[in-house]
Amino acid sequence: MAKQDSFLTAVQQGYTFKGGSFPLGVGMLDGHAVPGALVQLPLKTMNRHGLIAGATGTGKTKTLQVLAEGLSDASIPVVLMDIKGDLSGIAAAGSTNARIEERMQLIGTAFRPAAFPVELMTLSDSQPGVRLRATVSEFGPILLSKILGLNDTQQGIVAMIFKFCDDNKMPLLDLKDFIKVIQYISNEGKAELEKDYGKIATTSTGTILRKVIELQQQGADAFFGEPSFEVDDLLRIADDGRGMISILRVMELQNRPKLFSTFMLSLLAELYATLPEEGDLDQPKLCLFIDEAHLVFQEANEALLQQIETVIKLIRSKGVGIFFCTQNPQDVPASVLSQLGLKVQHALRAFTAADRKVIKTAAENYPLTEYYKTNELLTQLGIGEALVTLLSEKGIPTPLVHTLLLPPRSRMDILSDGEVLDRVQRSRLVKKYATTLDSESAHEIITAKLEEAARRTEEAKTTTENARQPARPAKTEKGFFDNPTVKQVGRTAATIITRSLLGALGLGGRTTTRRRKSGFF
Repeated sequence: MAKQDSFLTAVQQGYTFKGGSFPLGVGMLDGHAVPGALVQLPLKTMNRHGLIAGATGTGKTKTLQVLAEGLSDASIPVVLMDIKGDLSGIAAAGSTNARIEERMQLIGTAFRPAAFPVELMTLSDSQPGVRLRATVSEFGPILLSKILGLNDTQQGIVAMIFKFCDDNKMPLLDLKDFIKVIQYISNEGKAELEKDYGKIATTSTGTILRKVIELQQQGADAFFGEPSFEVDDLLRIADDGRGMISILRVMELQNRPKLFSTFMLSLLAELYATLPEEGDLDQPKLCLFIDEAHLVFQEANEALLQQIETVIKLIRSKGVGIFFCTQNPQDVPASVLSQLGLKVQHALRAFTAADRKVIKTAAENYPLTEYYKTNELLTQLGIGEALVTLLSEKGIPTPLVHTLLLPPRSRMDILSDGEVLDRVQRSRLVKKYATTLDSESAHEIITAKLEEAARRTEEAKTTTENARQPARPAKTEKGFFDNPTVKQVGRTAATIITRSLLGALGLGGRTTTRRRKSGFF
């Protein structure tokens, strides 16, 4: 009993805050919920980022829902990356059952179903929702080079391309613009570029082109273009005062990790560049949850990882919290993991010696506790249970608590196709971003330039050929004497007359000779 009292005191002291907070669940000791040991999450430190980890089927997605619901109730906008397609149910109210009622009784509160304000978003035309796009120019040469995995020399050429396009007022909006410029400076425009910006190697531009085509193969053409998405549309508050939950449905990106990394980094960079410096706020301006976070890192090169780490370190001061949801904590690089204040660890499975090593490493990431053997408890957690620790309002890690988690108040299932279409049709943002724009950009400008050059070359060639040919007499209009029959009659008459005259002059040729012999002369 003394141990339980001590545990209750430790939880209440560690998880009671002066500022705003919302409940996550109740603490457990020796496998039983302890009444009154409420585990709260402080809003003030929700911009210190976090991790939700655990094996498949342990309840990570439901925990993500609970966090999103609590933040929305506190008027904090939320962005959810829905990789598996199972988060749209947040838009509909949940329903109770015997297991939920039993859990709520252990936690000591009532279950109140609720639907939450939701905006459905997508990166492609294959899913209904608000279309998200970004232009190549918005990425800039450094970020684009990191995404493509270019070396320093190739990165310099990309920077040169951006400068060339800026100086010549050729907007880079989509990938076909960027490809057209690469082809131009490798062929017809190479002399023009080298004159003003220095020499370039065709082998380097060829490598850059292949990298861009590789990105295209993962569907990047659907992402780059206009109209470009405005990040302010992620910071909306619903009419009832709750934070809008933007669900980005990216189910098709499970097999396109490079495109997913591209989008994530561009979104983080855009948020960092757009939002003003805020310092320490009483609550964050936006919280971003990345489900299946290993997809962000598994295809990321070293430069891209450094960029993500840098943005995560700095974006906190902009009032943005980032939460990674993945199966294993080791899916997240150590440099990023060290920046995460909230850790919600669901059960891990130990089937092999390698699994046991992973569990031992994971246990070492949590504060020491006298109440649990962490490495053993990690394999014994039930569904909807997790080990929780976070940063207090003073930035101090709270005690590690085995927590019986609250169930989501929204639907723990997906929306039907009809419900999705109905919500999309009523969205104002869908109409705003529905029509793809094809403004005049680098592709059209260079194509027109090359066509004009080809036309002038053809005209010059024709002029040169005409100058080399001899002048021909001017043709006159044909008259009566131009008729072939008339001409033939004329020639015959002329011959007869000529012969008559020659005969009269004694110059008749063989006829004259014969006449001489016959004695006529």
